[in-house]
Amino acid sequence: MAEICPFNGVHYNPSLIKDWPAVICPPYDIITPQLQQELYLKSEYNFVRLEFGRELPQDTATDNKYTRSVATLEQWLKQGILESDEEPAIYLHDQYFRHQRRAYKRRGLSARVRLEEWDRMVIRPHEGTMAEPRSDRLSLLWAIQAHTSPILALFEDRGQQISSVLAAQERNKPLMNLKSAGGEGHIIWAITEPEVVNQISGSLAEQPLYIADGHHRYESALAYRHERRAYLPSASRDEAFNFVMMTLVDFADPGLLILPPHRLVRGISKQTLGRLMAQLKVFFDIEELSLTMPDIWKRVDDLLTETNQARFALFGLAKDCLLLLRLRDPSAVSQMMPYFHSELYKTLDVSIVDHIILEKLLALSSDKEESSLTYSYDRADAVNRVLTQEYQLAFLLSPVKTKVIKAIADAGDKMPRKSTYFYPKLPAGLIFNRLV
Repeated sequence: MAEICPFNGVHYNPSLIKDWPAVICPPYDIITPQLQQELYLKSEYNFVRLEFGRELPQDTATDNKYTRSVATLEQWLKQGILESDEEPAIYLHDQYFRHQRRAYKRRGLSARVRLEEWDRMVIRPHEGTMAEPRSDRLSLLWAIQAHTSPILALFEDRGQQISSVLAAQERNKPLMNLKSAGGEGHIIWAITEPEVVNQISGSLAEQPLYIADGHHRYESALAYRHERRAYLPSASRDEAFNFVMMTLVDFADPGLLILPPHRLVRGISKQTLGRLMAQLKVFFDIEELSLTMPDIWKRVDDLLTETNQARFALFGLAKDCLLLLRLRDPSAVSQMMPYFHSELYKTLDVSIVDHIILEKLLALSSDKEESSLTYSYDRADAVNRVLTQEYQLAFLLSPVKTKVIKAIADAGDKMPRKSTYFYPKLPAGLIFNRLV
């Protein structure tokens, strides 16, 4: 079903750039203004200048962050700071990272993937998108004509066909070996042998791909393809704009780590907050645990790993206590959900929190979300932000399992926004894909 192709990757010249942590950057969607400034100061060659350049007060239609990205790319190519591989390749990428004092390795394959419309179900999303980020990525595509950061997508390695092929590639000399003293790093091999490339492409061609992270980038690439086709109706189907760069990871990869986006809420009136407990008791069995209990987080973990019912924790409603909530009557809650969603969607913890508690009980409308709602991927951070009174409530969720993501996408449904956080994000600046 999916069409996977090698490409001539562009990357930093290792003979000129030695300090790789100083030049790569996160993808655009997690770069805050403060982080953007820090990245600019890290190195004059930091990739943020291409991925997510600064906006300036004096910007015009002919001099703005997009035109500056183009000028920077051309300059770096001319100087040899960036170089393009002569042979097209599928890139094997091992990403090493740590989380909560544990070491992980996530293995991915970076390749060009043919763009497909959603309704063909070849590429399957699991979350919705917003207009503003799509517009930004589309403007960058038109200006720079490159995919600067990869989309993370998932596949099933049936019978371990692909993993056995990749294991043999480890014996070859890597294109990059960017390990750091702290255990963070990347090792990348360029797979150029036609026979191996065909084996990988053939194994993946029989199945759909599931977007884990990068829905906005995919939709922007689709829009860019539509617009380019309108300008060039006779263009070949093999033109580069018909493809998008993806890093493909096996659903069963032990380094595929999904963090739960805990919800943090503020701006709720005392009256609304005062009646919330009684309203929650209509739907949930509630257990109260003091933050001072020696085993409180084990109790919370035990609750959040239960699989037979919706469950989550709430902090901020009872003084110095966590409330453990178990859904009592799934059918009653299901009837309060948007009718067009699947039954699976209506059982998700994140759906229940978003639709029943945030929307209905707390009357948190979409126009208030920007100022009243944020997300944290660390439960201790979420609790501390309530303790310091930055937020009023913290809803602590369990991580979504990959099988649920697959089932939602297979049903043609989409989870609520900010339901998953694949950690860590794939960095921008290791390998990227030019369309010219």
